[in-house]
Amino acid sequence: MNEDDKKLLSKDSDGLLTYEYIANHISSIDDDLDYLIDNMMRVDLRGQFIVSAARYLFAIDAEHYNNAVSRLITAAIEKDREHRYIGDLLPLWGADYQDHVEELSKTDNNFRRIYKRLYPTGI
Repeated sequence: MNEDDKKLLSKDSDGLLTYEYIANHISSIDDDLDYLIDNMMRVDLRGQFIVSAARYLFAIDAEHYNNAVSRLITAAIEKDREHRYIGDLLPLWGADYQDHVEELSKTDNNFRRIYKRLYPTGI
C-alpha cells in the first residue's frame, strides 16, 4: 500500500472503499491489514462493511485471517446497534451453529455477544 492509496482511503465515507481495497488487493494486504481494519472501523458507523469484510476474509482463509476476522467481528458488534448486519456473522460458526448455541456461547465471547443481541431471551 502506498501513500496515494492511504490518501484515497482516508476519504472513505462509509467503509466501502476500504472493503473494495481489501477485496481487490487480497494477495498483498497482509502487511497493511491492521491499517485497513482501523480505517474501516473509523468510517463504517453502522458496521455494514465491517461485517462484509469479516465474512470475506473468513471465506478466503479463516485460519490465516483469524485475528483480523475477530477484530472485525468485535467492531461489528459495537457498531451495529440496530442488529441489521451482525446476524450475517453467525454462519461463521458453522451451518449448524443453532444446534450448538449453549456450547458456543460458553467458549466464544463474540458468538455469545451476537447471539444475545439477536435473541435476548434465547440463552
